[in-house]
Amino acid sequence: MGDGNTAARWRRLGRTGPELAAAALTLTVAAVMALAAVGNLTDFGTNREFVRHVLAMDTTFRDPDLMWRAIDSPTVHTTVYVLIIGWECAAAAVLLLAVLHWARGLRRRDCARARALSAVGLVMVVLLFGLGFVAVGGEWFMMWQSEDWNGLDAAHRNLMLAVSALLTLYVRPVGPR
Repeated sequence: MGDGNTAARWRRLGRTGPELAAAALTLTVAAVMALAAVGNLTDFGTNREFVRHVLAMDTTFRDPDLMWRAIDSPTVHTTVYVLIIGWECAAAAVLLLAVLHWARGLRRRDCARARALSAVGLVMVVLLFGLGFVAVGGEWFMMWQSEDWNGLDAAHRNLMLAVSALLTLYVRPVGPR
């Protein structure tokens, strides 16, 4: 049988469990974004080619009714790629700042700032992968049609990770407190 101290520890864990989960998921998404940005910066050419092929639509079914959407400008390709990297860096920075606030907030039992920063960073990731890759890349530029330059699986993984972390931010323990 447990004593009163054990019960108090379990009650505290019940209150901090969701916060620990949110902090861990925030850290995970921050790491993914930081590593993606570093990879894109250190191997600039590889994923620039990905962006080029997606925007040029040169590996899609080449339906004449859709090819007017294609962009063949190398300047636009590079600009879009640099914007993606910049967005990844910004999201990673916001999320890493949120992790620092989680570390402080969990000790002080005040996680409001950490939660707010996490939400901002995670929404940035949702916009990048949901709006940018799934909607614009996948549907507008028909990336789903390409056997060679289809990044939808990776985009969905990153999108679902960010969405699950975002939902975890607002989970509240059920039951007596």
